[in-house]
Amino acid sequence: MTGPQPPSLQIERQEADAQAPVRVRLEGDWSAAALARSGRLEALARAQAAAGPSAAWDLSGAARLDHLGAQWLWDAWGRRWPERLEATPAQRAMLERVARWSTLPPPPASGWLPGVRRQFLRLGAGLFLVADHLRDLLALVGQLALDLLALLRAPRMGPWRDVSGHLYRIGATALPITALVGFLIGVVLAYLTSQQLKLFGAETFIVNILGLSLIRELGPVLAAVLIAGRSGSTITAQIGVMRITEEIDAMRVMGIARGFRLVMPRVIALAVAMPLLTLWTTIAALIGGMLAAEVALGLSPAYFISNLPRAVQASNLGLAMGKSLVFGVLIALVGCHYGLRVKPNTESLGAGTTASVVTSITVVILVDALFAVLFKNVGI
Repeated sequence: MTGPQPPSLQIERQEADAQAPVRVRLEGDWSAAALARSGRLEALARAQAAAGPSAAWDLSGAARLDHLGAQWLWDAWGRRWPERLEATPAQRAMLERVARWSTLPPPPASGWLPGVRRQFLRLGAGLFLVADHLRDLLALVGQLALDLLALLRAPRMGPWRDVSGHLYRIGATALPITALVGFLIGVVLAYLTSQQLKLFGAETFIVNILGLSLIRELGPVLAAVLIAGRSGSTITAQIGVMRITEEIDAMRVMGIARGFRLVMPRVIALAVAMPLLTLWTTIAALIGGMLAAEVALGLSPAYFISNLPRAVQASNLGLAMGKSLVFGVLIALVGCHYGLRVKPNTESLGAGTTASVVTSITVVILVDALFAVLFKNVGI
């Protein structure tokens, strides 16, 4: 038993008379199965366009014509009957049925009101999305608080092995990159500052500028941005892969609380690691600034170290450590939040990881601005 014949168009031209109308003959099986199997719809459309609007159509050679084939022909004719058409009664009945129930697409809306309506609906969709994120994040924070209370009641039952593992991966492995970036930032900042201080003969004030800017602001923010891009994305990817491979569903079936074993260890690890990484990054930046100050201004490292405690109050270091702890908790919460929202496909994993990094960095900058406003009189 042979399968359906592929659909085809045969264009017949009378070479003796160039003004004579073109005759288009249909051959093969014009059914849904044949059209889908042939993959020649674009070639058929080009042949139909070459025939022109005044062509005479002969459908008698088509072995079969179903609703899909009739719909294609009706659209190819511009949703109007051709001037000359040869078809069997069954084919004509099919075409009449398609012509009766086919509707034209709605015309595009014009004017400023439809555009305003689209923007309003887009704004509403964005607000609903933000509200959905805030609801899930609030639930995550509440569950974290309950898990911390449970940990305080029974410390021996805590996931300390997971905490130590995350401390190593988040903190210890980030020491080289944070030190390198901090050192280079200190060198650049000291070199650019020294060029301006030379103009006013205030070279000694470079200790005040570098100490206050690096200890109070740049050290915590720089470390947080690096950890947000490095470890925040890792947290989202790890939990997202667990969502895709249904490991989180398996944990739920086995009665393992995902907040206690997935979220809380990462939050604790980042809360502990961020202040230490901030201190490490700040020290590296100060060393870079101190060496650059010696090269550019001739200030010895001994002078820099001896004047740093007098130039920068200790409260600035305490403020930096407090900010770093908050940054670590927020980065962990944002990474876990987007990881738990990953859908079971790779596209959602990539989008969630990207959104996690961008959101973490944005949250760090916003919270740092909030700290700057609230504690503007501390250490200044």
